[in-house]
Amino acid sequence: MKESVGISPFMYPCPVVAVGTYNAEGKPNLMTVAWTGVVNGNPASISISVRKETYSYKNLMEKKAFTVNIPSRQYIKEIDFIGKTSGRNTDKFKETGLTAVRSKIVDAPYIEEFPVTIECSVLKAEDLGLHTIFIGRIMDVKVCSDCLDEAHMPVTEKISPIAFIPGDGSYYVLGERLEPGKDK
Repeated sequence: MKESVGISPFMYPCPVVAVGTYNAEGKPNLMTVAWTGVVNGNPASISISVRKETYSYKNLMEKKAFTVNIPSRQYIKEIDFIGKTSGRNTDKFKETGLTAVRSKIVDAPYIEEFPVTIECSVLKAEDLGLHTIFIGRIMDVKVCSDCLDEAHMPVTEKISPIAFIPGDGSYYVLGERLEPGKDK
């Protein structure tokens, strides 16, 4: 039997990503986003949902570009810091020791150390109330070569992406492959 837990944006689990933007002066910034996902195959597009009060919101509106950076489990301390600290008062790259790399494709920084980067230009921004959803057209995807297989495809076990559980604020690592018919 299932019980109602009320109305909630409950997607379980949520991916954990760091979104990179520049402000008007070109200072790089990061924010964590758990509300993100694929929205279209052609043109290849993803979404991020951002509150208007965040420092990154203004950057997104001005620059119309962002990167989505997928961290591996070894960067859990850094990703937690990025999510709990405002870029208005803190240089998150400096404080975490992460390296900001200027994209040659979009006007946004990416994180050198994280295994996957998705470079996006903003196609649309839609105010939904508390959050604005930004639809980003994927301009390029970069994956660390040691996270690719022989066919040049990303390997989840090597990337070791992090998931976030809404409600209790816990992080989990993904990467165990299940096989239908063999796993129960």
